[in-house]
Amino acid sequence: MTIAEIKEEIISLSGNNAEFYDKLNPTGKPSMGVRIPALRKLAQKIAKEDYRFFLENNPLDTFEMETLQAFVIGYAKDDIKIILSYLRAFIPMVHDWSVNDSLCQTFKIARKYPGETYELLMEFKDSHEEFEVRVVAIMLMSQFLNDEYIDRVIKVLDSLHTDAYYSRMGVAWAVATIMAKYPDKCYQYMTSGDNHLDEWTYHKALQKMRESYRVDNALVEKIVAVKEE
Repeated sequence: MTIAEIKEEIISLSGNNAEFYDKLNPTGKPSMGVRIPALRKLAQKIAKEDYRFFLENNPLDTFEMETLQAFVIGYAKDDIKIILSYLRAFIPMVHDWSVNDSLCQTFKIARKYPGETYELLMEFKDSHEEFEVRVVAIMLMSQFLNDEYIDRVIKVLDSLHTDAYYSRMGVAWAVATIMAKYPDKCYQYMTSGDNHLDEWTYHKALQKMRESYRVDNALVEKIVAVKEE
């Protein structure tokens, strides 16, 4: 599909959600109001064709085109070095939480190539850019919560710069998800003197734990009790 054909497809899929999606995009780029499931289907189609042409020629001029870029990178089948090169180039272009999280949650090839993907993420771990930090946090949460990487994930999350709202929220969400999957490790981290989360992120993580049906609230309150001693 050409870029023009893809844009025509987006127009055909447009609905009444443009105002909602415009609010997600601080860059001010327009939205056609296409729902995310429809964009996923379109991205899967693009990924099976000349996905490189799309990624290299996408003007990224609408919310939908940015989201397609994220999805196609995740769905593409190719040499991991090639796919990671597209991921590396796109991460600095991410400027809203929806595209950010679509990218991270779709990039499941990381589970097949964890070492290579983790190494790339570490290139951004010292960033002070809001969404570069959120990409690291949400990608670790989405693709690396396993026995091999959990200790490294906790260490990286603890070290991320979280001065901005969406980077803080990303870290808080990731920590809360760790509590659901590795409660003992998360409890130890949350009550440790080695915990360097700022106060806002720390309490937001606790809030998200309380809101999760997968987390034992008694353990959360135990954390609070320990910290108040």
